[in-house]
Amino acid sequence: MKESVRTTVRQILTSYLEMNNHRKTPERYAILDAVYDTNGHFTLDELSEKLSEENNFPVSRATLYNTLKLFMELRLVIRHRFQGQTKYEACYDNNSHSHQICTVCGKVTEIKSPQVSETIANMHLKRFRKDGYSLYIYGICSSCQAKITRYKIKKKKDNQNKKNNESR
Repeated sequence: MKESVRTTVRQILTSYLEMNNHRKTPERYAILDAVYDTNGHFTLDELSEKLSEENNFPVSRATLYNTLKLFMELRLVIRHRFQGQTKYEACYDNNSHSHQICTVCGKVTEIKSPQVSETIANMHLKRFRKDGYSLYIYGICSSCQAKITRYKIKKKKDNQNKKNNESR
């Protein structure tokens, strides 16, 4: 993570905690650092594992959940619901992006789309200020598409062999 982003998100958290008379606990800062040291999407369990194993800083599931909820309110983290699975992502310096999601294997890939970003930036919405967007595009990835094709070819061959054996 860029040090400037780390400094900025820590300042946002510190300011919020001070203004609202909340404690500045080491857990909150450890979780924030772990979130911003993670590339891409992560689950609550993956974050917990990272804190325990890599950072040697285990925290309870409740602390993790409540802290991520706070980070979402501060717009430091965004929550995604991908095909029945909840994932999180650091979003301070990346509020707008698109995802392609395979409906077969569930693989999620972040994609850059300047055309979509430009279109949304140029949209004029009544009584609404845009802060960012997330776009989800569902389909079938190339790996799953290849598996489906191989399966269909194999099934067709099996049916041909069955017919040939029956006609003998």
